[in-house]
Amino acid sequence: MRPRDILEGAVAEGRRWLLEPEAKELCRLMGLPVPRFKVASSLDEAIAAAEELGYPVALKVVSPDVVHKSEVGGVALDLSDRRSLEGAYLKVVGSLKARLPGARLVGVLVEEMLKPGLEVALGLVRDPQFGPAVMFGMGGAMLELYKDVSFRLAPLSVDDARALIADTKVGRLIEGFRGYPQRDVSALVEAILKLSRLGVEEELVEQVDLNPFVLYERGAVVADAKVAVALKG
Repeated sequence: MRPRDILEGAVAEGRRWLLEPEAKELCRLMGLPVPRFKVASSLDEAIAAAEELGYPVALKVVSPDVVHKSEVGGVALDLSDRRSLEGAYLKVVGSLKARLPGARLVGVLVEEMLKPGLEVALGLVRDPQFGPAVMFGMGGAMLELYKDVSFRLAPLSVDDARALIADTKVGRLIEGFRGYPQRDVSALVEAILKLSRLGVEEELVEQVDLNPFVLYERGAVVADAKVAVALKG
């Protein structure tokens, strides 16, 4: 499968936003690291998926009608055993039905829990006049609070990617500001370049939000991914 196959599938169904499993698979095909995950359409399948992945796991509802899952109570984290998984499954599915009665439920995403790291945000936006631009900044809830972000038009070089990082305050943390553990800058630069390449090569991509993108002292991983496609008309 190619990234374009995923994008064209969403366009054919008239969906602007990819489902999270699709967005994560798109990232994987781009060469970006993603957590191990499985999609389950029932509680029994969710239990089997968790046992295969190994506890602890996270649980997220998968619906074409929901972009921000936490706003409908559709996320449960750090589930350590079968009992907690069963309770979380009933809770997230029930919350979705209660808050959005008409929402279509594809299933739930069962995903390995990630170890803590430095949360940053990567993004891609397509401007009608200037084309694709890559965004980098502070991740998690801090993105909206501090607005610590920087943009560069694609395509980006290695020097462009490093300048993008250096333009932000969180970039100083990544480099090891005042004894803060230094993070894997090379992994971050590589991810920025791959996102830039996606924007240049796939005109169907309208927007990408990788937030958080978790940086470690060695390596990185896409914790959450949202991808919007350009629909005709």
